[in-house]
Amino acid sequence: MRPGTLTAVTPTSPLPAPTLPRPAYHGSGAVAFSTKGEYGVRLMVQLARHHGDGPVSLAGVAAAEDLPRAYLEQLVVSLREAGLVTSTRGAHGGYELARPPETIAMGEVLRALEGPIAPMICASDDPEHATTCDRSTRCTVNVLWVRVRDAVAGALDSMTLADLVPPRVVAAPRAPARGSESPNRSLTPP
Repeated sequence: MRPGTLTAVTPTSPLPAPTLPRPAYHGSGAVAFSTKGEYGVRLMVQLARHHGDGPVSLAGVAAAEDLPRAYLEQLVVSLREAGLVTSTRGAHGGYELARPPETIAMGEVLRALEGPIAPMICASDDPEHATTCDRSTRCTVNVLWVRVRDAVAGALDSMTLADLVPPRVVAAPRAPARGSESPNRSLTPP
């Protein structure tokens, strides 16, 4: 019997065991973002981690995130056009966030990379896309797709880059070890 074929089950025959393994889904589910979205978010998180430190090289981001530099170069074009990053040329050049991380919503990032949030073309958050379905006037399930869109967009719009970057911990000055003398203290008795 071939895997995936149906067989008749009679009262005397045992139930056949499933023969197909369950697929492992990664970015291929019903509502999924492409590698543009995934890699672009990782790039933006790296830029947020270094916010305020000056430009970050794409080579450094590629190494830190194990991503192809050439692909990151394509992604920053969309991010720059959306006003999310700025670039600096030169030996110490690179990319940095155009605004503070707490003001950049993840929905804004993903829309810049992927386009409108749309589980179905008739439920896009871009008004131009919403009129492309010829069934929209008589469709009874559009409300489902609009709710899915609104839930996904709401989740993305409620999070910022700052939410994805752990706060920096500034190390406190170390106190001298017990019993050791401070360098400013005189070593001669009073």
